[in-house]
Amino acid sequence: VQLQAFGGGLVQVGGSLGLSCAASGTILRIDRMGWYRQAPGKQRQLVAVFTGSDSTNYADSVKGRFTISRDSAKNTVYLQMNSLKPEDTAVYYCYAAGLVYMEYGSIVASNTDHWGEGTQVTVSS
Repeated sequence: VQLQAFGGGLVQVGGSLGLSCAASGTILRIDRMGWYRQAPGKQRQLVAVFTGSDSTNYADSVKGRFTISRDSAKNTVYLQMNSLKPEDTAVYYCYAAGLVYMEYGSIVASNTDHWGEGTQVTVSS
């Protein structure tokens, strides 16, 4: 299973950006999927994630500005980021956990966290 993120880039304060992340492979279920971010010199932190069914969890700092959505049929999540601030500048990582997928003809239930390569989001003032 691989996670591939798209989007990111440079935007001015108050602008908007969208990210998307697709999980590839023969995936039967994903329990958790969403986004984390890591700013220089800081620990990786949760941004927004689907926690199961249609439940979502957002960081307080992005509530009301960011919206996570998904297309379950495509194993893809999206992050719409509005009213961006300089403190949103970070490398954004796609995340998935609780995967059940097919590999070499067998069903695999994975307990590990899966991460995509990060994508840089820079908000300039």
